[in-house]
Amino acid sequence: MTVLINDTGFLTTDPTRWIDPEARIDLASDTDPARLRCLLIGKELVRVAFPSFSDGRGFTLARLIRQQGYKGWLRAQGHVIADQYAMARRSGFDDVEIDDDLATRQPEGQWLARANWQAHDYQSRLRGIAA
Repeated sequence: MTVLINDTGFLTTDPTRWIDPEARIDLASDTDPARLRCLLIGKELVRVAFPSFSDGRGFTLARLIRQQGYKGWLRAQGHVIADQYAMARRSGFDDVEIDDDLATRQPEGQWLARANWQAHDYQSRLRGIAA
């Protein structure tokens, strides 16, 4: 089983359950960015895999996907830890999907502690932009 997490904590239902399976795609962290535009045509849900919490390529993919104008649902899936939640949201993910074991090790409170991801945005402060 898996657990979905957004700014309100652990979700009891999948907000994307209505999306047709044909309109979904799973991307590996090593997906070639040059292929993104073709891969995303007609897709309403994109899940980007995180094979390890130390593999940050998924954050880069999310940012590139959003920069190309993708407006659909973007989900980080796999080994994302609570400390990375703010980065996931800032890079464009709508939510995070983790397995039950990780959810047990990092309970909802740890994720909620990072749910105010728009606050304390170092890069915006560095550029002089209000967060």
